[in-house]
Amino acid sequence: MKWAKEVLNEREKLPNHVRIIANKAVEKAEQAAEHHEETLKDMPKVKDKDISFTKGDEQPGPEKIAIVRCETVSEVCPGAACFKAFNNKKRHFKEYDNDAEIIGFFTCGGCPGRRVSRLVKSLLKYGLTTVHLSSCMMLDSDYPPCPHIEEIRKSIESKGLKVVQGTHH
Repeated sequence: MKWAKEVLNEREKLPNHVRIIANKAVEKAEQAAEHHEETLKDMPKVKDKDISFTKGDEQPGPEKIAIVRCETVSEVCPGAACFKAFNNKKRHFKEYDNDAEIIGFFTCGGCPGRRVSRLVKSLLKYGLTTVHLSSCMMLDSDYPPCPHIEEIRKSIESKGLKVVQGTHH
């Protein structure tokens, strides 16, 4: 079966498990109709008939969270307070429900936050929704505050993610 270019582009927007079901449904419909090319105008018919279970199923899943922390501070901090605050839904984690999960915990890579963009991008395939900038990046007492926090925040937001400044302080 031949797929029109615009159909291929639309197909790529679907989650993988839905794409597999959609492909089979479209191929089945096209064989029955003896078409030789699937076009964009054919997609709504197939979706309504064979994959209608996806309608209204757009409920958001659990929050998938990553925590970015300061490379320098990581030499003296094991991150236990960040996890404790998350596990107890305290401070900057109090708005999350019990289904929320931490899927990443990493350091910035050193000034100017050289590893953040790359690691955040790699977590997108795991459903990352929110990135917390750890409290240590903003403290101005025991450690100097991060001089690059605004650029780091903007680079994360440019990927369409929510950024929360703070963890346990």
